[in-house]
Amino acid sequence: MTDLSAFPIATRWPAQHPDRIQLYSTPTPNGVKVSILLEELGLPYEPHFIDIGKNETWTPEFLSLNPNGKIPAIIDPDGPAGRPLALFESGAILLYLAEKTGRFLPSEPALRYETIQWVFFQMAAVGPMFGQLGFFHKFAGREIEDKRPLERYRNESKRLLGVLETRLEGRNWVMGDDYTVADISLLGWVRNLVGFYGAGELVEFGSLTHVPAWLERGLARPAVQRGLDSPKRPA
Repeated sequence: MTDLSAFPIATRWPAQHPDRIQLYSTPTPNGVKVSILLEELGLPYEPHFIDIGKNETWTPEFLSLNPNGKIPAIIDPDGPAGRPLALFESGAILLYLAEKTGRFLPSEPALRYETIQWVFFQMAAVGPMFGQLGFFHKFAGREIEDKRPLERYRNESKRLLGVLETRLEGRNWVMGDDYTVADISLLGWVRNLVGFYGAGELVEFGSLTHVPAWLERGLARPAVQRGLDSPKRPA
């Protein structure tokens, strides 16, 4: 049996199946990237719900895996050379799992790097901007009297949606006919923007054509639906 005792996080969230990939996460837009990909790949994994509302990412055990104190993070007991590998940062985990399995990332070099650039687009732009818009529109930031920050993030989010709208013209997926980690990285964030954040009208989502159709196609995938609910929140 695989021994995960070298990882302090396993003392707080013990593995019932230490031979499986261990996922430490919450079903947020960043968290579901990894659970969706794991579901799409059909890889055996054990999800551990990390309660960010209770600051569990700032416990010593979680920080031992991710010193940045953010979900998601994984331990792959069968990493390179057969040794356990711990990883944080959702984009890095997506690329690792895609390369490990040879799926959802093109093998042809030019297409591979083109796909990676769209993952970076999500990591560097879409995630931070949509997240800030959510804060200033739905959460504590809405109480701030000065509305310039909200306007800043609304305008930038609209611009980024426009970039994606242009990219998807004539394409079913970000990379054309092939569904890839680029789509997986973006689906949860666009869904959250118009759903949980309730910012669809604010960013004029209804004026778009290709992004809503792409989102509908993505959400119709059974693995996406399963991934959006993993790890399950405690009852």
